This record gives sequence, structure tokens and C-alpha cells, in this order.
Amino acid sequence: MIVAIDYGPAADPHDGPADPVDDPIWLEPYPDTHLGLQGPTGPDARYEQREAVELAFIAALQHLPARQRAVLILRDVLGFSARETAEALDTTPVSVDNALQRAHKTVEERLPSQSQQQTLRLLGDDELGQVVERYIAAWEHNDVDAMVSMLAEDARMVMPPLPSWYSGRDQVAAFLREYVLAGVYGWRLIPTSANGQPALAAYAWDEQTDAYMPHCVMALTLRGDEIEEITSFLTPDVFPRFDLPASVQGNP
Repeated sequence: MIVAIDYGPAADPHDGPADPVDDPIWLEPYPDTHLGLQGPTGPDARYEQREAVELAFIAALQHLPARQRAVLILRDVLGFSARETAEALDTTPVSVDNALQRAHKTVEERLPSQSQQQTLRLLGDDELGQVVERYIAAWEHNDVDAMVSMLAEDARMVMPPLPSWYSGRDQVAAFLREYVLAGVYGWRLIPTSANGQPALAAYAWDEQTDAYMPHCVMALTLRGDEIEEITSFLTPDVFPRFDLPASVQGNP
């Protein structure tokens, strides 16, 4: 389970994206509702839950051994007990505890200076909502300049299962201008959340169905009010997981 940044160097945006890699190696978006991150719990409890999910996904992206990765997700994300985890993995509770300790140590050594959940909490719901609204307006109007104004200077764009990724505001802008936001597509975006992060479900206009059809789920990683990374999961088959509509009606 890796991301494009681990798969190879940043691509030249003028070359266009490479063909998809079909091997099941990519992290996929997962709805927060299925992770128990939305509901009646208080804000502090939700914050801690989201932090646990974020740490688990960081660990998955940074190549924890398979057993440690499985233990971390079962224990910290899904809330399994040591005994339940041991039964699921055909091992012992002692081995589970040891694997979890090693996984936590690896994650702590490689944590960013500020977690995404800390960033979102400092930003606040109102300002986060404004960022999402600006993003939707820019994308739906194919407004590259407005989109670029939201990016950090070292922003990245990755698009699993494509191995191509783009590094730096100028490179991301060149790719958006030449391909995604070149005016070829009409777009409609619906806010959602995935992997404990703000996300957008993007629908692209399809003349055959005369509707906007599922295209990708874009998870946003923020640094303050700037976008540090856009992870655009080009896997429209995941839309039912998010209880998203099968299509969006409207004019292109």
C-alpha cells in the first residue's frame, strides 16, 4: 500500500498523466461515517478519533510491515481489543501488543510537526467551510488562477491509481491548466470527508447520460488555510461507500 510519491519521481505536467497501475497497492478513500468519526460524540472525542485515524493512515503510507499495519488499523481505528485482533490475525494477544508498540514507535518517529487534525482544529469549522467553498467555486468554473491562489508553494497533486504526481504550485498549475481544468470537462462537486480529512466528490459532465457522473474523490491536506496536497482518487466505484448520488442533474 503506497502512494505515487513513493512510486516514482514527480512528473512533468506537460507530458500528461501516465497509465494507471492496476496492482492493489494504493491507499483508497474511506468515508468517515464508516470509521465512526461522525455522530453524537463531543468535539474532543471526535478530535482524538480522527487523530488516531490520521496516524494509522500515515503509518500505512510509510510502509509499516503488513502485520504492524494491520494491528494498528484494527486496534486504533476500528477499536478491536487485543484478543479480537489476535483472533482476526491468527496470533496471540501478546504478539498483537508487541506489534502495536513497534508500530506506534515508527509513527512517532515520522510524524509531521503538526498533525492534520491539529491544523483543522486551529482553522475552525467556519474558515474550513470557506476554503471548501472557494475550492468548489474554482473547480466548477475551471478557474485555474483561483485554484492556484489556494495552493501552498510546495503543493502536491497525486492521483491514485495513476503513478504520475506533480510537485510545486507552478507544476500543479500547469497540469490543471493543460488537462483537468482546461475547459474540456464540466464539473459539479459535493463536499464530503474521507480518511479523516475534508474531501470533495467530483462529478464530470457526460453527454451520453446527459448528467454529471462520478469521476473522483479529492481529499485535501491543509497547512493553515493553504492546500498542501490534493489526493485525487480516480476510483468512482467508491462513491456508493460515501452514500453519494449515482449522478447529478443540471446543465454543463
